[in-house]
Amino acid sequence: MNYAQFTALLLLLPLASFTVLGIWGRKYIRQASGIIGTTVLLVITALSLYAAYSYFLVDGQTNGTYQPIIALQLPWLQFGYQQLSIDMGILLDPISVMMLVVISVVSLMVHIFSLGYMKDEERYSTYFAFLSLFTFSMLGLVISVNIFQIYMFWELVGVSSYLLIGFFFTKPSAVAASKKAFIVTRFADLGFLIGILILGIQCGTLDFMSIIERLTNPQSEAYIGMTSTGFLGLSSLTWALILVFMGGAGKSAMFPLHIWLPDAMEGPTPVSALIHAATMVVAGVYLVARLFPVFQLDEIAQNIVAWTGATSALFAAIIATTQTDIKRVLAYSTMSQIGYMMFALGVSGYGGEAGLGFTASMFHLFTHAFFKSLLFLGAGAVIHYAHSNDMLHMGGLRKYMPVTHATFLLACLAIAGVPPLSGFFSKEEILLAAWQGNKAIYFIALGTAGLTAFYMFRLYFMIFWQRDKHYHSDHGEAPFSMKLPLLVLGALTVGTGFIPFAQWVSSDGKPFETALHLDFSAAPIAMVVAGIGLAYSFYRKENDKPARLSAALGSLYRSAYNKFYIDELYLFVTHKIIFRFIGRPAAWADRNLVDGTVNGLATSTENAAGAIKGWQSGKVQHYALYFFGGVLVLAFLFIYLWK
Repeated sequence: MNYAQFTALLLLLPLASFTVLGIWGRKYIRQASGIIGTTVLLVITALSLYAAYSYFLVDGQTNGTYQPIIALQLPWLQFGYQQLSIDMGILLDPISVMMLVVISVVSLMVHIFSLGYMKDEERYSTYFAFLSLFTFSMLGLVISVNIFQIYMFWELVGVSSYLLIGFFFTKPSAVAASKKAFIVTRFADLGFLIGILILGIQCGTLDFMSIIERLTNPQSEAYIGMTSTGFLGLSSLTWALILVFMGGAGKSAMFPLHIWLPDAMEGPTPVSALIHAATMVVAGVYLVARLFPVFQLDEIAQNIVAWTGATSALFAAIIATTQTDIKRVLAYSTMSQIGYMMFALGVSGYGGEAGLGFTASMFHLFTHAFFKSLLFLGAGAVIHYAHSNDMLHMGGLRKYMPVTHATFLLACLAIAGVPPLSGFFSKEEILLAAWQGNKAIYFIALGTAGLTAFYMFRLYFMIFWQRDKHYHSDHGEAPFSMKLPLLVLGALTVGTGFIPFAQWVSSDGKPFETALHLDFSAAPIAMVVAGIGLAYSFYRKENDKPARLSAALGSLYRSAYNKFYIDELYLFVTHKIIFRFIGRPAAWADRNLVDGTVNGLATSTENAAGAIKGWQSGKVQHYALYFFGGVLVLAFLFIYLWK
């Protein structure tokens, strides 16, 4: 079939929605803005599902392997160096098609939920315009045909997330959070850009398929050149991959570039579900997966991916056990789960069952998108009802919010890894891949699984059980527009675990069989049961056990509650070191040397002009005097030289 036409619509429709709502929405079609944006997303979702059906079940497979399809490619910029060029295009392969489904479905659910959640906002149409811009950017990112095209959409995703995080621009904390997210990810993206330049120059191309083809061929000039030359003991290939991963780690909030994610919860809760649970924060995972055939060539780069993911997963899980803001708990949970996806890629081999880590990572990305967005939208419904983010002000909400309670419980069970929900199947494959690839990371992941069950059910019991706070809400649980996405995502949370994912997504495009290892699953399930049991004991009813435990843990608890003072460390480095020893001297040099030199030249010019301005006074007698004076001088010189 011809993919070019309808895949191009996937980009043109949200861009058109952004343009129309952004220009005319607030003044002319405010009330219809939500319906327009949601209808556009409904069409995009239908197109994405059709693309997935056509690719996976009809014509994407050739000789038993899923082949990449270049649906569209247009020349854009041509450089003189080694025929290097940037072409804009659309690439369809198993992971990009999978991401199309994830982005469109989650974005549609967020749009529907926002119809009720944001209906009283003054900038209602602007909100939906920003959602359309973000959807356009994210869809463009995942179907980019080359690494520079993905960088352009990567930055556009950063801009649109900045706009959405700072949507409540009259709130100082929201403005600060949007700036923090933008600045931190820009530092990471600088590394990404340098990595792109190294790959482009060394490989002579920016196209993903060409880069992979040249670097996976040991006889190619690109491979020989990038592995034989280096800097500080590392090859050019290692440096390029580390720098590319730096960009991915920033976007996916991996330690130590994670500090923007918890603060980003200042944005509207549906935005958190879209950006910080299911789509934008997994862009780093997608980037590593896109270049995975190259990453697996370099042991150093792959180990950095693995240990960064494992460290982030454990670090975030520990912090999540202490937080009391419902959205911050979910933010650190997101960071932890993305850590799982990262280290699964880091421990994975390539091809067939050796690539189980790759498939498991993509599978967890897929399932996590639905149950985590369900958790965030459920949190939005809770905040909408209780008018608070603080879990200490909640309790007994299961009586007032039965639909939210049931769906939230499903999502908690899924993220904890309770069978037969989707999170169990994807986590089980990740743990198996870690066991086969790196035992140390496996035990870190196993401990993190227990912590995940504990902090998620701590969250659940504190919100829906404990003491009834006797809420007096002027509305019911939620309008139908807010309940429907919860029900749909709840169904996906239950059903997506049974998808034969390895038949569609693998490291080399060749389907393979995976089996459930019940004996291997015993340890993870035991950790999950222990975590849930501990949370039940501590938080099912209000008691003094949490206070006594936190007192017993002392400084460890305080450090975790204060996020191990990483934010304070960044502030110290920036304010006390960079600003004091670099910023202030640079400002002094700019003010006194650069500005002083320019001002001195200007003053000298002004003085010189003042001194000679009388030469053009406009008085004829002065000009005559100057003329005859000049004649006399010339006559004197002539006579003197003649002698």
